[in-house]
Amino acid sequence: MAKHWADFQYEIYLNGMTGAVPRLPTDLTRLEELTERRLGPGPVGYVAGSAGNGSTAAANRAALDRRRIVPRMLRDVHERDLSVRVLGRELPAPLALAPVGVLSIMHPDAEPAAARAAAAQGVPYILSSASSTPMEQVAEAMGEAERWFQLYWAKDREVTRSFLGRAKAAGFSALFVTLDTPLLAWRPRDLDQAYLPFLHGVGTANYFTDPAFLAGLAKPVHEDPNAAVAHFVGMFADPAKTWPDLEFLRENWDGPIVLKGILHPDDARRAAQAGMDGVVVSNHGGRQVAGCVAAADALPRVAEAADGRLTVLFDSGIRTGDDIFKALALGADAVLAGRPYAYGLGLDGQAGVEHVIRCLLAELDLTLALSGHRTPGTPGRDDLTEDGA
Repeated sequence: MAKHWADFQYEIYLNGMTGAVPRLPTDLTRLEELTERRLGPGPVGYVAGSAGNGSTAAANRAALDRRRIVPRMLRDVHERDLSVRVLGRELPAPLALAPVGVLSIMHPDAEPAAARAAAAQGVPYILSSASSTPMEQVAEAMGEAERWFQLYWAKDREVTRSFLGRAKAAGFSALFVTLDTPLLAWRPRDLDQAYLPFLHGVGTANYFTDPAFLAGLAKPVHEDPNAAVAHFVGMFADPAKTWPDLEFLRENWDGPIVLKGILHPDDARRAAQAGMDGVVVSNHGGRQVAGCVAAADALPRVAEAADGRLTVLFDSGIRTGDDIFKALALGADAVLAGRPYAYGLGLDGQAGVEHVIRCLLAELDLTLALSGHRTPGTPGRDDLTEDGA
């Protein structure tokens, strides 16, 4: 019998018999405000902030909120199975933790705590290139659990080649290539605090432990940290990359490759033509292009263009279980959640991340059942309506 994630609510109620209540809110939309109160303005702004005046992040939420679920009655939903097959992997639910960099600014246990939480709940963890913990240490924290690696595609080919080799050796099974950040966007919350962790050597752990990166330095990192940071800044991303460059990644990575940041259907078609395995419909949580199309509004057209040739994942705006339902109904095979687990980490370490995962999936399980569905694969466009439609 498949696991019923919804049973988490009964666990909470039973614990309440002894006077215990959850340490964090079960309404995950409250976590950002709590994090704002407890952490400093620099770290909070870095995670919560967006490009420009925040219009894209607001549009992400509005696009999900505008769509309303139309429940169906008298369908047998007694037994449910949230498991899905994504990128050739059997997952217990259509959820993975999105790559979020520099997690040490949120909690000293940083990426290993989030990775252990994901492993404990059986959901994949996607490690950012810009992590504050080397990828090998994160892999060790996860044991045999499913883990994927997110690449910021460096100017230096040898550093990229080295990253791919290290990730493969450390058991990361899929590669997520972020395409929407060849440059850092105009981010007022960070600019107003003059806060960029990388300039202090935070979020550079994979680079500062990489042989190809270190080969480009005149002195070891500890002897001249400023030179190491300057070298990192000079090669972190490359605005000159084009579609033919994907061949280099395919030559150096033999597992699934997913392109993150796809919003136009023609780009999904090009991804399929280039032999990619999947796309993430994402606008980087509103952090890159102010005034950008909402990710949920782009999702249906990208999913149609993928036409079964690509795994279609979704992020940017996921805060609740019903958000996940809506993304599935709009064409996603699974979703990535980012900011909610980063807030959970900041507030309560590994336990906070596990709380976020369990809340999201309990609410998804209940939303599916109460809307007449037993699996993540059955919601479709007919199960949604739009405000004003």
